[in-house]
Amino acid sequence: MRNVGTVVRGIRTPIIKEGDDLANIVVDSLMRAKESEKFEFRDKDIVAITEAVVGISEGNYATVDDIADDLREKFPLKNIGIVFPILSRNRFSMILKGIARAMDKITILLSFPSDEVGNGILDEDNLRNSKYDLSSVISEKEYTKVFGSFIHPFTGINMVDFYRELVLKENCQVEFVFANDPRIILDYTNDVLNCDIHTRFKTKEMLVEAGCKNIYSLDEIMSNSVNGSGFNPKYGLLGSNKSTEERLKLFPKNGDKLVLDIQKQLKEKTGKNIEVMVYGDGAFKDPVGHIWELADPVVSPFYTSGLEGTPNELKLKYISDNKFAELRGEELKEAIKEEIKKKDKNLKGNMLSQGTTPRRLTDLIGSLCDLTSGSGDKGTPVVFIQGYFDNLADE
Repeated sequence: MRNVGTVVRGIRTPIIKEGDDLANIVVDSLMRAKESEKFEFRDKDIVAITEAVVGISEGNYATVDDIADDLREKFPLKNIGIVFPILSRNRFSMILKGIARAMDKITILLSFPSDEVGNGILDEDNLRNSKYDLSSVISEKEYTKVFGSFIHPFTGINMVDFYRELVLKENCQVEFVFANDPRIILDYTNDVLNCDIHTRFKTKEMLVEAGCKNIYSLDEIMSNSVNGSGFNPKYGLLGSNKSTEERLKLFPKNGDKLVLDIQKQLKEKTGKNIEVMVYGDGAFKDPVGHIWELADPVVSPFYTSGLEGTPNELKLKYISDNKFAELRGEELKEAIKEEIKKKDKNLKGNMLSQGTTPRRLTDLIGSLCDLTSGSGDKGTPVVFIQGYFDNLADE
């Protein structure tokens, strides 16, 4: 009888560097952990690798100059509007530096009261007590007068001031405007780079319908190699992170081969069918700071086929409180186990019972992995999960 459900282990590896054979490192690290921690591999175990070390091992980098060269080709007039960038020193400041280096003037349209992932740009109490509402267009002068004292609670800085100074250091003019309708940017320029992540397709569609003739999204910048640089054909600059003051690590592009290679090696060494995935940001929201963690374009860009789809599970508390409300103890447990077995025999039916939220397996598992590995100094870029697909009937 199993008395433990899902078990998650952060697996320590050597420090990953460009050119390393990541598949071998992951497998070797898992085998060492098996010996030291005394666990056994099972079918349907999951191995997850953070996208950061995948991109590093690939050497998938681009410089600020590479970004600037790509933008000069796409925006020869050197006067563009950028729409809905997130407020992040790690995620967007390096991209903004490349934009500023390529342009003579930038108009930055920021959404309010926060960016796409929840970073605040102004005090919401102050907004409610002002003459402005969410449909307003607020000029830079008005923002500075009414909201300019706002400090980001996590960074301790005003991101408008930070972005302004960054652009000016590149000898580029900058103007800010605050609005929640992306079409406002067309009052300033018809050359547009929309910088939002998960809403980028709708934003671009609205701008094209409004008459914008020259528009690109961040997934179309650095989607091909520039000056021999790294690139990402699907996501471009989306999912990139600051590496140095002049270089960014791009979202990985070759993970399909990696996950299959790791799966094959583990099958050869353990005899078990183990699922493998690459994960980035988790899809969860901080209840205190109200920041949605997902600044990557997806939680998992690469994964083996066994992780496709949504969970097929029953909501135990719903069944217990409704269908089997009169049962208790072992009798209740056995009744629920029978329900689970019936569900497992009818996978083509309703995949989710009442009370469950329809989310993809890779989003759920990737979020679990992100919370496990963190982004600090744990040194565990690999996460090993056992029992995720177990249920009460598996005893």
